Amino acid sequence: MTERFSAREAIALAGDDFRELPVPMREFKPDGPLSWQGYDDSRRRALTRTGEDESVVCGTAVIGSTRAVLIAFEFGFLGGSLGERTGDRVEAAYTHARAHRLPVVSLVATGGSRMQEGMLALTQLQRVARQSALAREAGLPQIAVLRDPTTGGGWATLGAGADVTLALPGAQVGFAGSRVRPSDADPAAYTAEAQMAAGAVDAVVREEELRETLALWLTLLTAPAAEAEGEVEGEGEGEVEVESEAASGGEVEPVPPPAALGAPGLPATGWDAVRHARSPERPRAAAYLDAYFSRRAAIGGDRCGGSDDGMLCGFGSGPAGRTVAYAAQCGTATRPAGYRTAARLIRLAGRLGFPVLTLVDTPGAANDAQAERQGAGSAIADLFAAVATARTPVTTLVIGEGGSGGALALAAPGNTWATPDSYFSVIAPELAAAILKRPASEVRDTADQLRIRPQDLVELGVIRGIVEHAGR
Repeated sequence: MTERFSAREAIALAGDDFRELPVPMREFKPDGPLSWQGYDDSRRRALTRTGEDESVVCGTAVIGSTRAVLIAFEFGFLGGSLGERTGDRVEAAYTHARAHRLPVVSLVATGGSRMQEGMLALTQLQRVARQSALAREAGLPQIAVLRDPTTGGGWATLGAGADVTLALPGAQVGFAGSRVRPSDADPAAYTAEAQMAAGAVDAVVREEELRETLALWLTLLTAPAAEAEGEVEGEGEGEVEVESEAASGGEVEPVPPPAALGAPGLPATGWDAVRHARSPERPRAAAYLDAYFSRRAAIGGDRCGGSDDGMLCGFGSGPAGRTVAYAAQCGTATRPAGYRTAARLIRLAGRLGFPVLTLVDTPGAANDAQAERQGAGSAIADLFAAVATARTPVTTLVIGEGGSGGALALAAPGNTWATPDSYFSVIAPELAAAILKRPASEVRDTADQLRIRPQDLVELGVIRGIVEHAGR
């Protein structure tokens, strides 16, 4: 089990110069809105034990070089449960974030809604969800850090509803708390690591790396504001308010495609194009991302129960220090979770005002029985829709195999480029020959007939051009 930190200790782990926000005042009748016998005594004991008068502490802090609103839960105060006063403070924190255009970082540790306030406590989840939605509409980044434990409504709103969800190692994470889940439930399923494997958490971060990780994320997710708007005086001297290009109405320009890293010569035949693209020596997505970005941070998982190591998604500092969202195939057959993660990335980039770079490299969509059960068709359809309706420009580079619709779903219409050692085809030449009932000896001729070489694709108008080799 991970160490349990108090709200103030968690704040100190995350940032510096914490300034607590004014506390909204709500008067309660004795023993609260339900007249729950002993509720006042429980609150007094919690105050004595923790030094806090409610289950959440809200304020602003500097994380790296970015000031952000912090919402830190105090689990020692009635299990970090949400009551009406908790909702008041969270709402006030989000209101402050929107007024000053600051990102929101939630340090979550909660057991759920407060029984002593009944349905009035449960409805606080609606308030919290609305505030999160308003921040999303305003283009403000939201990051959650899941501490031990994160269960119930706090997980289902601030935790799972964040743009980026991080977790401390070993933290208990799940909608059902330990006292209400089935007696035969596997405890290992209710951990940060299990939620990451299921695509619900982006990364598990050690406590000593938390501040640096948060600083990187906040720098990346607020970079366009400084470029588009310049420095704006915030609540303190020298601070920068966050305003994404999308939220401010600024024009978001597409990014240039990366330079080619592999063999510079164009293929003589269609089969040569296939051989070059399938060569084990050809640079893969990770090499292109490392060359294009000075630093980057990854998101992982489709938020629907799955993840795909063959699809790399995240944000990086690209040309001229500009933040760019990326989704990159790694040369494997793409799983449904990979398509859903890419769609999630493109929509997030649109909300926050970032251009998108996609790298195409797949023999095609995974077509095994499990992929069908996981909704391959609907996942690919959703990615096609995300690219087609993207709010910010998408730039695509084909860096290897472009296999059928499983590759095309990630490609930007009208802004797709290719490297010399790549190909794009309606179907793999071997499969095309099989469908046409041709012998294996005719596969190479079929590759030529399909016109899949980069230069063929330019002539056909499928791609804009062939990128030059790095260093030229």
